[in-house]
Amino acid sequence: MSRSVLVTGGNRGIGAAIAAGFAEAGDTVAVTYRTGEAPSGVHAVRCDVTQPDQVRQAFEDVAEHQGPVEVLIANAGITRDTLLLRMSDDDWSDVIATNLTGSFRVAKQAAKGMLRLRRGRIVFISSVVGLLGSAGQVNYAASKAGLVGMARSLARELGSRGITANVVAPGFIETDMTAALPEATRDQYQAQIPLQRYGTVAEVASAVRFLASEEASYITGAVVPVDGGLGMGH
Repeated sequence: MSRSVLVTGGNRGIGAAIAAGFAEAGDTVAVTYRTGEAPSGVHAVRCDVTQPDQVRQAFEDVAEHQGPVEVLIANAGITRDTLLLRMSDDDWSDVIATNLTGSFRVAKQAAKGMLRLRRGRIVFISSVVGLLGSAGQVNYAASKAGLVGMARSLARELGSRGITANVVAPGFIETDMTAALPEATRDQYQAQIPLQRYGTVAEVASAVRFLASEEASYITGAVVPVDGGLGMGH
């Protein structure tokens, strides 16, 4: 049965692959995007998740177009990488506002409708960096680690209503951002990965679709790594 799916930050990279995967599976998919081109083939809503009014309006738009959100993928995120002593307050607060507070905001909006339906799936897109840490990414790592605590708290709050909350933690994935890295840097990162290769956006999307499926109905509060083994033990 087709469900109403919303993917935040769904106009490129991992988010676009997740949106495409749900659409191919027969779900009705909407995405939010802040900048750039609206993707084709899905219902696109311009929304900055740091702005509460825009988030509320986006959910109203999606509900009018395809019904209340039954599956939420909280994927929107940014980076402001620099070493701690060079990191400004804005570098910190902008990343936390988008990655962590923005995820809280969209989860809260989605939960309202899911509670009425007595069913729902929430999947947060974290990162292996949130588990391992990364020099130059204090803000990003903190924001992505925070999603784990958020998901597990929501799993306890919402589980009795048939709503699951889980986390997917990608590692090094083939995207435009990683493709732009110098070859020596790419090789250095790849050497740390037990599977000795970068992942694909399709592999991340597959894990997300599983957690949103009926087959995963008894999985909640889980962190699923898609990182080639990079974060083992964490």
